[in-house]
Amino acid sequence: MKKEEKQLMIDDLSKRLDENNIIYITDISSLDATATSALRRQCFAKNIKLSVVKNTLLKKAMENVQGKDFTELYDILPGPTAIMLSDVGNLPAKLIKDFRKKNDKPVLKGAFVEESIYIGDDQLNSLVEIKSKEELLGEVIGLLQSPAKNVISALSSSKGKIAGIVKTLSEKES
Repeated sequence: MKKEEKQLMIDDLSKRLDENNIIYITDISSLDATATSALRRQCFAKNIKLSVVKNTLLKKAMENVQGKDFTELYDILPGPTAIMLSDVGNLPAKLIKDFRKKNDKPVLKGAFVEESIYIGDDQLNSLVEIKSKEELLGEVIGLLQSPAKNVISALSSSKGKIAGIVKTLSEKES
């Protein structure tokens, strides 16, 4: 591969790493063609971009990205590497966990999720438990609505009592 081609690949990788806040680094080696194809289809269906990358180019691309510190991930790069890029923090982890019910790969080497670094396959369960932005917003909205619903429920269940109290109070003032 010529130097110009390598630089184009580094620039492309740098751009993709810069644009994504969810980056999983995995090892999918030793998967046969059928399993690899199945993994790619599942990634495509869940809008996860899967790419096999050359470690030296990935490291240079990581070094080029401004505003993100990937230095902790450099040590996990040796060996076959594929990256998974997603918009949802726990989606690649769920896909990996589900896919491994039938295969021994992909193995999670590490992940960069919204400025947090996870190293090692033992972090997979932690990554599965991460809540997405939509899930967190749903919980917050539910918590905010709960007190209002309770007040409305209490008011509607005792309409007659409140009306009577208000009427009595207004008659006392007169």
